[in-house]
Amino acid sequence: MGFFERLNGTRFPASGVVPLAVAEVREVLLSVNGPGVPYRVRLAGSAEKGDVVADWRIRHRSFGQQVDQRLMLRMLLDPGRHEVRVLQEQWTRTGEKWSASRAYGRGGGFSVEWTYERGPDGRRRRVKTLDTREMSRVLRQSVLSAGWSWRPRRLRL
Repeated sequence: MGFFERLNGTRFPASGVVPLAVAEVREVLLSVNGPGVPYRVRLAGSAEKGDVVADWRIRHRSFGQQVDQRLMLRMLLDPGRHEVRVLQEQWTRTGEKWSASRAYGRGGGFSVEWTYERGPDGRRRRVKTLDTREMSRVLRQSVLSAGWSWRPRRLRL
């Protein structure tokens, strides 16, 4: 693997892993869904470019303002190269009705938030409450275990 592939986030499966068929990889990606996960993995619609879409909508308060985030991973399965090309998109809306700001981004951005709470010894400790990289980690590991490579894209699939 080249330096720029590693920098871009491209990952390859371990040697000796036999690549699964396209339908099986699609099923592996869809099996990530469950009652305990905050995101949803589904087949892409006709207007969406890609084969499988992972979607995560997050609503929380930060510094007294309402924050609405939507993180979407669009995945295109390439059976000839045994790779999944991934485009990450993120929409953010901050504020209330009268003063709101909006942002959109493509590429490998992520959000991490922590809260502080008292531990059993009475000291404050930092607890991670939100990490948007969770979704891509689980999907990437599923793809690699299926014998396919994971190739993030920055601008388009």
